[in-house]
Amino acid sequence: MKSAITVLREQIQNYYLIQRLSLYELKSNNKNNYLGMLWEVLTPGIQLAIYWFVFGYGLKSGGQGRGDVDGFPFFVWLLSGMVVWFFINPGIVQASRSVYTRIKMLSKMSFPMSAIPSYVIMSKFYPNLYLTGITIIIFQFMGYHINVYYLQLPYFMFAVIAVIFSISLITSTLSTMVRDVQMVVQSVVRMLLYLTPILWNMEELLSKQLVTIMKLNPFYYIVEGYRSALLGQEWYFIEHWQYTLYFWGFVLVVFLFGSFIHVKFRRHFVDFL
Repeated sequence: MKSAITVLREQIQNYYLIQRLSLYELKSNNKNNYLGMLWEVLTPGIQLAIYWFVFGYGLKSGGQGRGDVDGFPFFVWLLSGMVVWFFINPGIVQASRSVYTRIKMLSKMSFPMSAIPSYVIMSKFYPNLYLTGITIIIFQFMGYHINVYYLQLPYFMFAVIAVIFSISLITSTLSTMVRDVQMVVQSVVRMLLYLTPILWNMEELLSKQLVTIMKLNPFYYIVEGYRSALLGQEWYFIEHWQYTLYFWGFVLVVFLFGSFIHVKFRRHFVDFL
């Protein structure tokens, strides 16, 4: 618990610096591109088009196009869940290697190492805000107008940041000591794309027992929450309050463990370079 309080205090005390470094990170990643930060939107757009073509047409009905999912066109259903995945994927992968790739530079600054994953995660969150805004605009033209359920979007944005940061405390610490951990993280994230209800509706194809097992994945909660908000389905975190309790229990346990190992080993990070 003491380690967790230390990490939380470091985030609060260095909030302004985390914001500045995250914006610098975002700009520096795109400074050599002619289109600049426009690639932060173009790249997800290209990926979405590929997934829509493959899973919406190529693998369904002999290329005749996929039917509705839960009463929504497949493209709408896919986009409403995919938009948050474009943050989850780079957020986890980049945060897991954030410490050992930046420790030489930041070791010369008066800057807590627990804030390194924070500003890397935030640098991936800003483009996601743009993508979410674009998604909302697209939905307006497709007949899915802004509704009261949009009010739960900030909650799920906070929830996804919290779970990614908690996980990154573990992965960034372990990958600094053992580089192979980074490869494991990348492999697990690739699997999560198919173990999360983004490309296919698990509740239609799997038994209730298997769906319950799949819901142990915390990103299932995030994706379904985003989808419920953007499509105006329900107050997901209230209607599924048991799942909400499980999610935050998972985040708390992972955060406590991640804070413990991070604080315990961070003084030795330089030794592993």
